[in-house]
Amino acid sequence: MCTAATYKTKDHYFGRNLDYEFSYNETVTVTPRNYPFHFRRMGDMPTHYAMIGMAFVQQDYPLYYDATNEKGLSMAGLNFPGNADYKPEAEGKDNVSPFEFIPWILGQCESVAQAREKLARLNLWNEDFSEQLPLSPLHWMISDREESIVVEQVRDGLKVYDDPVGVMTNNPTFDYHLTNLANYMHAGPADPANRFSDKLDLTPYSRGMGGLGIPGDLSSASRFVKAAFTRMNSLSGDSEVESVSQFFHILGSVDQQRGCCKVAHGYEYTIYSSCCNTDKGIYYYTTYDNAQVNGVDMHREDLDGTALASYPLVKAESFAIRN
Repeated sequence: MCTAATYKTKDHYFGRNLDYEFSYNETVTVTPRNYPFHFRRMGDMPTHYAMIGMAFVQQDYPLYYDATNEKGLSMAGLNFPGNADYKPEAEGKDNVSPFEFIPWILGQCESVAQAREKLARLNLWNEDFSEQLPLSPLHWMISDREESIVVEQVRDGLKVYDDPVGVMTNNPTFDYHLTNLANYMHAGPADPANRFSDKLDLTPYSRGMGGLGIPGDLSSASRFVKAAFTRMNSLSGDSEVESVSQFFHILGSVDQQRGCCKVAHGYEYTIYSSCCNTDKGIYYYTTYDNAQVNGVDMHREDLDGTALASYPLVKAESFAIRN
């Protein structure tokens, strides 16, 4: 499973944890403006906005997990099994396969408002990338500096939700997660008041009791609450170091440790965490075995080129011994 979030100081930041039981050897990949996208039903897009993000590159095609374009619009796809319902090709609709969805939006749109216009005609068409790479069941978060939305295609159609908390996880559907937050409306960063009884002199015996009841398990519903609470109460300075550091702390509040979430073929864990400065086009990341923050700057690439630029993840930990 996964968690995505946004954060804004002087600049705007977007990123995610990718939680899974194995890696596809994904890379930080820059797609320049003149790399031609060939859509299965929507024709060719020979020129478009440049973008940077994490992708599994196959047959010279970037299968993006998450990405930000040069205008600062960001998008991430997260696991949504049992709820995602891709449809047959539909007449009068923009039939876009889910593996094409991120470049379809980020290649053309500068803002969430423009993305909404594209979504009005969208049909997420049930077409695999290849026989060896069938579609994953996903839903998506789309964000700019001012707002975020969540896109889910379910059995009864395409749903677009406003996301006022700037966080997304996995199942159930997004409307449930927003409603579920009401169960934690008592929580806050300050010490709690005694509402139990005015006949008892009850006082906090520990710091942090204002957040008592905020869940800490690894379920998607609990991660949504914990990430929303952390993100919406987070404070940091405006510098790049302070902002990026705080963003990784937000994601760190819901990261998954190997051995704590057993699945059919091993253990799910946080393979990587990302934080993209969407204003500067710098994509930062950490990996499970390397807590050092590494970065790739899209504007150091030839954004008018035609070839993908991919950077393998630095996965080995680097220790700094100080004596």
